[in-house]
Amino acid sequence: MLTYILFIVGFIFLVKGADYLVEGSSSIAKRIGVSDLVIGLTIVSLGTSAPELLVNIIASFKGNADIGMGNIIGSNISNILLILGISAIIYPLQIKKQTTWKEIPMNILAGIMLLVMANDVFFDGATSSTLSRVEGIILMIFFIKFMHYTIGLAKASKEKNEEQHKYSIPKALLMTIIGIIGLALGGQWVVDGAIAIAANFGLSESLIGLTIVAIGTSLPELATSAVAAYKHKTDIAIGNIVGSNLFNIYWVLGLSAFIKPMPFNQTINTDIMVFIFAAIMLFGSAFIGKKKYIDKKEGVVFILAYVGYIAFLIVRG
Repeated sequence: MLTYILFIVGFIFLVKGADYLVEGSSSIAKRIGVSDLVIGLTIVSLGTSAPELLVNIIASFKGNADIGMGNIIGSNISNILLILGISAIIYPLQIKKQTTWKEIPMNILAGIMLLVMANDVFFDGATSSTLSRVEGIILMIFFIKFMHYTIGLAKASKEKNEEQHKYSIPKALLMTIIGIIGLALGGQWVVDGAIAIAANFGLSESLIGLTIVAIGTSLPELATSAVAAYKHKTDIAIGNIVGSNLFNIYWVLGLSAFIKPMPFNQTINTDIMVFIFAAIMLFGSAFIGKKKYIDKKEGVVFILAYVGYIAFLIVRG
């Protein structure tokens, strides 16, 4: 009974945590003269990726590789198709030039890297496929390179901002920390409740990982990007998603594989390709329709694509 109560309370924590994280991090950005996009790519995406990290570490120690891998790939797909789709319907999302030509292609590259690394049977002629510790270290090195890139971006985006500051730095930091904690707790409680509910229906680990766990751990991203879109802070909304996807593959999967090599289920290849295709859709949206924007029509297309993907998973599962 407690699990189901926490499942409901978790949603409240997610919404309030997202609100605190957006307000606090945005205020910090204005105070120190760093752009919202940089904050979205770093503090916000790191905070909203906390549930994925927690779930994957637990899954790695317990040897539930299908849940761990499915969680990350499913989360990344829902981040782009579901969350950006919903956010674009709330308010059109502007895609900055550097996001179009740098951060989104990084998402495509991360998907291709994972596809190559995880398919030992296809590329190396091995008898089984595993994401090894060495490959986990390689992914974490790419994470370090990404962080180096964002630090350079932060230095380049330093700007004088005369805007009225709503919160002091100490209060904004406290709000950001409370927001991250709220998202982590809320996300975990929602996931625990979702898994308990799913277990009653006898669903497979990979299906649970790709759907319920993936959507559950993506709820912080959903809450944060939706709130950011509502507040017209579109750089945070987009930066949160593209940054979170890179955190998920490079850091969360890299650390998970380092803790314990992850046996790879070949059926997840299709899902990795769906993620790559979703990232390509995001790239294309900068040039289709209202250029440099994900508008409401494109948001609807993203959501319909996600509904189609979930229908495919149910049929396959």
